[in-house]
Amino acid sequence: MKKISAVIAAAGLGTRLKDYKDNSHTKVLIKIRQSSMISEQISQLSGWGIERFVIIANPEFYSLIKDDIDVNHADKDINYAIQEKPLGIAHALLQSKDLIENNSKILFILGDNFFGENPIIDLDINKINNSVLFLKEVNSPQDFGVAQVEGEKIINIVEKPTDPTSNFAVVGIYLYDYNCFELISKLEFSKRGELEITDLNNLLIQKSSVDYKILKSWWIDAGTEERIESLKKLL
Repeated sequence: MKKISAVIAAAGLGTRLKDYKDNSHTKVLIKIRQSSMISEQISQLSGWGIERFVIIANPEFYSLIKDDIDVNHADKDINYAIQEKPLGIAHALLQSKDLIENNSKILFILGDNFFGENPIIDLDINKINNSVLFLKEVNSPQDFGVAQVEGEKIINIVEKPTDPTSNFAVVGIYLYDYNCFELISKLEFSKRGELEITDLNNLLIQKSSVDYKILKSWWIDAGTEERIESLKKLL
């Protein structure tokens, strides 16, 4: 039986939220309900049946994040990896490689993404051979990575396109095989000096190794003050 580990990308500094309600720390420590965003994230994943976690943190806030989680989730199987430099989301995922068992499935989630449904509830982890990307139809696709879909296949993803080919945004949760780490090592750094998650996903698409699922319930990428306030009302 394949195991599944959740890898949470929590290394971003969230500079746009630096002054949000006197926030002086990283975004994932902003209080959402009675606990921080990162602790709410672990509660969300635990509710989906996930039991193993790896949190990717940055050196500056690792201790604060760990202290917060030790208080709120002391009973859970949680490990940590450090992303020493902000070299992209795919690079953040790569830092978890040594903490994931070889035959595991990886549920990679951005630390500020929350969902009104369990995206993996009807997926048989033991029978899935491909990676799975999760899509949500949105009104402003130009703000996200956009999937071009033909029938049962995604044929391309474009990051924040000026002329979107669809309204399907690629949301911040991805189901990968362990071989994603090998593929990340083959990526080239983008013009902004990062290993891009969109490049990883397009490489998987080129290999015909991707399925997709369209989400029906709400999704919030809580990267702005407005979205955080919306999230508080939904959780």
